[in-house]
Amino acid sequence: MNQYHSVKTIGLLLVTMLFFSCSSDLDFNQANDFKLEPVFIANLTSFDIPANQFIENGVEQNISVEAQEFDVFRDSFFRKNLRRADFLFEINNTINRSYTFDIFFLDRNDQALFNIHFDVPVYTGTKNEVTRKVEFKNANLDLLKSTRRMSFVLTMKAGPVLDTSSPGSLKFTSSATAYFLIE
Repeated sequence: MNQYHSVKTIGLLLVTMLFFSCSSDLDFNQANDFKLEPVFIANLTSFDIPANQFIENGVEQNISVEAQEFDVFRDSFFRKNLRRADFLFEINNTINRSYTFDIFFLDRNDQALFNIHFDVPVYTGTKNEVTRKVEFKNANLDLLKSTRRMSFVLTMKAGPVLDTSSPGSLKFTSSATAYFLIE
C-alpha cells in the first residue's frame, strides 16, 4: 500500500506543476510577416565550335546561332517574384583568330532589348578566357522580363587564314543566378 501512495503523490505533484508552468500568448499574426528569399542557379546555353566549322565550301564564314526561345518569363511566378538576376558568360578561344561575340535579348517582335558584347582576343598559346558578369535589376530587370528569345552572333576578325584542318575551338558557357522575394 505504501508504494501505491507514493506513486499517487508523485502523480499529484506532477499535475500540480503543470498548472504553474510558464506560457505566453501565441502571435498568429507572425504568419503575415513570412518572407522567403530563394536563390536558383541554372545553366543556360553552351556550345563548342571547332575552327573548321568557320569554313564553308573553302570560304571563311561568320556564325550566327538561330534565336533560341527564352520563355521563362511567361510564367507569372517569375515575373512577379524575381528581384534580381545575375548572368555569367564565359568564352574560351583556342583558335588563332580574334572574334567579336554578341548576345542579343529579343522581345516577342524580335526587336533587340539588350546586347552583351565581347571582344575575344586571338589565341596565343596561353589560357584565353573572357568572362562577363551582367547583373539585371531595376530597369534592366524589366527588360529581361520582356525577353522572349536570345540570339548569338560570332564575327571573325582579320587574321591568318583558317582551313578545314585548323586547330582549336570557341567554347561558350553561360549560367544564371535568380534571386526571388516571396511574401
